[in-house]
This record gives sequence, structure tokens and C-alpha cells, in this order.
Amino acid sequence: MSLSRDDALDRVAAIVDAVESETMPVPVREVWVYGDVALGLDPVDRLDVYVTKDILMRGDSDRADEFERDLGVKGVGQTVRAAWAEEHPDLVRANANGHAAPEQCLAAHLLEDDEPIHLEVCNASFEDNVTQRLEGAKTRGDWTQLLDPRGVCLFAEGQRSDEAMRKLRDGEVALPTLSRSLQMLGLDEGDAQDAAQELHAWRDEQEGATVRGDVV
Repeated sequence: MSLSRDDALDRVAAIVDAVESETMPVPVREVWVYGDVALGLDPVDRLDVYVTKDILMRGDSDRADEFERDLGVKGVGQTVRAAWAEEHPDLVRANANGHAAPEQCLAAHLLEDDEPIHLEVCNASFEDNVTQRLEGAKTRGDWTQLLDPRGVCLFAEGQRSDEAMRKLRDGEVALPTLSRSLQMLGLDEGDAQDAAQELHAWRDEQEGATVRGDVV
């Protein structure tokens, strides 16, 4: 399953609309697209979206026991908003330890299960996390942990970028190949080519909506 370029960009616009106007499980500071859709490909095999989330500073932890009793999930009001969980109890998702998982809750709110969309969720900005993930991938020797650095910011600090979306729709964004991008970040040519091949192969194996959470 793939998306036409217009459908992919319409889908991204709908995600930005939701972040801008709806109560999210956690505050969202940035929304980026990266990879195929940023390159201007048509169709888009997988739509890659990056979300920078903020940690809840003033939660509603006194209601955690209530939500755990009603939903069987710990930490509601601490790691995700109680008001959101109250409005969307069917979208509350937990990690393996039974605690409310912000990245899973965001994916449940923003994506449909069968969509060819990958959502990356982190507390760090896209550009900072590209660097962090590159260092981690080199250390572990696992290039599938890389974050494709070819991204376009569509929403930041409460403001959406209509100009960035226009450039995406008009195909005005010029970006290098993935291997070249990785060389620009400091990988030698051989490692950059190997990394690009491994990351593309990993992406080709993904089906439906997927999400990965990260903390830097």
C-alpha cells in the first residue's frame, strides 16, 4: 500500500491540523516530515512523520488511581493528559510495563492502523535527534536506528509553516540522496552507503502504521 503524493501531503496537513486544534495526549512542539515525501517522490511508499513532544509539567497525577482502575493503565495524568484520556479512553495505550505510553497514544490519536505511515516521537527536536541517533547507530553498529536527516518542518512552537507546505506541494524542496546526507553528517562514503541500504531495507519491511518513541 502506498499513497499518492497529493494524498500523502493532505494526510500530513490533517495531522498538523489535529496537533494545532485538538487536545493531544502530550504537548506537541514540532511536526516534521522526512524521507520520501520530503524528496518529492510520487507515490510515497511510506509517509514518515516526526513529532517533538514536551513532557507534562503540570499533570493531573491525583487521578492516576482512578484511570488505572477504569482503564487498567498506570500513569494517566502523569505521562499523558488526564483531560485527553477522559475524552478518548479508547485511544489510551500502555507500554510493556502497563504505563501510559505517550508515543503510542499519539499514534492512536493521529493515525489509522492500516495507513502506510511511520511516526517518530521524541522529546528532542528533529535536528538534534538526527545527530543523537547517528551516534547511537555507529556505537551499536545498527544502521536501522538512524533517523533520515532529510526533513522539512511544518509546525513549530504553535505556528504552522504554510510556506514549507507550499514548497512540498510544488516540489521546490531540493534534498540529496540518503547516503550523501549521511556523508555530510560525517560518515565515510562506505559506511554511508551501507547505512542507507540497511535503513531502506528496514523501511521496506514495515507495514501499516508504525511508531517509535525515543528519549534524548
